[in-house]
Amino acid sequence: MSLSREQMLVEMGISPIWVLRDTPVADAAAPVPEAPVQPELPESGPAAKPAASATPVAPAAARPAAPPAVVSSRPVADMDWPALSAQVADCRACPLHAQRQQAVLGVGDRQPEWLFIGEGPGAEEDARGEPFVGQAGKLLDAMLASLDIARGQAVYIANAVKCRPPGNRTPESAEIAACLPYLERQIALLKPKIIVLLGKVAVHALLHDDKALGSLRGRRFEYASIPVVVTYHPAYLLRNLPEKAKAWEDLLFARRLLRESRPAAIPAAFSEPELPF
Repeated sequence: MSLSREQMLVEMGISPIWVLRDTPVADAAAPVPEAPVQPELPESGPAAKPAASATPVAPAAARPAAPPAVVSSRPVADMDWPALSAQVADCRACPLHAQRQQAVLGVGDRQPEWLFIGEGPGAEEDARGEPFVGQAGKLLDAMLASLDIARGQAVYIANAVKCRPPGNRTPESAEIAACLPYLERQIALLKPKIIVLLGKVAVHALLHDDKALGSLRGRRFEYASIPVVVTYHPAYLLRNLPEKAKAWEDLLFARRLLRESRPAAIPAAFSEPELPF
């Protein structure tokens, strides 16, 4: 009985038998490659990277930055009225901007003799965009009328702070400081002949004085060579009616200072009723 070649090799102790396949031997012996795996990186150090994620996340530096606090790099001291109005309307220099309806720049004659400065907008002022409306505004209008002037004629009305403080609280020092460049630019553009400060906030803003308001009454101050007079805020007068007589004295004092600075503007003789408002 004849043996096949394979049987003869087995009988001779030569095994196993290697069979030539269709693919090269080297490929047949190689392990089946798996899906490529991204090499691991060090857990710390400058080369470390976060693990791959199905949803890419933008790095912190690439995320949108918060909007700038101001809308122009132009110095406030160089602004004209349109630029100043736009800057105040978009100002975010202090937290008061977050809840305002609108900033309140001021209202009135832009070539005035008189400039009245209060403290800040209230709820109604914030809604209407004009300072001194409501009951305090009516009283201020009566005070202006006692000086033979009217809102919009020979007088400009502004506030130390342009946005309403929450709950109509007193503006804080940082808020007053944030708005001061706007107030200073208003004064430079208006060039009033006399300034009347209504209340402590206005005094703090322009004169940087924290003394009791009563101790500052009846005295001449100056800002940029302009006479400055201090008196009570109309809202305070509404709560303290007897103090109206003192406010009238302050207005008469301011009118005398104006007459001294511009003799031709106001007659030497004028009536001074006891209390016209």
